[in-house]
Amino acid sequence: MNHDDLALDDPVGQSLRGRHARFARRLGRAATYQPEVATFSAVSADPDAAEWADLAGLLGPGELADLFSCPATAPPDWGPAFRLDGRQMIRPGMVRSDRGHTETGTDAGVVELGADSVPEMLDLVARTRPGPFWPRTHELGTYLGIRDNGTLVAMAGERLRPPGWTEISAVCTAPEARGRGHAARLVGALAARIAARGERPFLHVAETNTGAIALYERLGFTTRKQVTFRGFRTP
Repeated sequence: MNHDDLALDDPVGQSLRGRHARFARRLGRAATYQPEVATFSAVSADPDAAEWADLAGLLGPGELADLFSCPATAPPDWGPAFRLDGRQMIRPGMVRSDRGHTETGTDAGVVELGADSVPEMLDLVARTRPGPFWPRTHELGTYLGIRDNGTLVAMAGERLRPPGWTEISAVCTAPEARGRGHAARLVGALAARIAARGERPFLHVAETNTGAIALYERLGFTTRKQVTFRGFRTP
């Protein structure tokens, strides 16, 4: 494994300790995002009882501890909330289609989405369910969208930010606008921006989402590793 990839083994923790530190809440060695930004929490690879107690204290009783892809096993009195098999995919490097994308202006019609677009973004997420997205998630990075007659019909954005990497997330298209290449355009536009900063794009996808996996492979992404997304309820 490339040494530069190691930050991807703990993308939540690496983000909270680095470029997302301003969004972090901490207690001891446990950390989590501020409410309405993200639900993800981070513990060490082999947390002891004190660290689990810190995370429980940080979140409060009966709250969701979304451990994302962390393999640590929660204590037996933490109730399971969800489990989802997925994969982490990376882009080995800049490809010609990205260079053309930026040089020829083929991202015309792709717009940046800010705080004023949050109600539309939340509505699109509710209709398409690409994964967790909250009222302040857009603050984590750049979010791009495509509008059809003024209506937001597709979007994608930047989420986790471990050193040297930026995660592409919330890739979704309204059912009535699918089949037009919107997702490919948005992912390509984000990948080009990320590469222009000297970083590399990566993403996560559910194993059952075969259509998305095929799309990402066409765009040059390869599977780095299989992951399991897990969440628990604090005691």
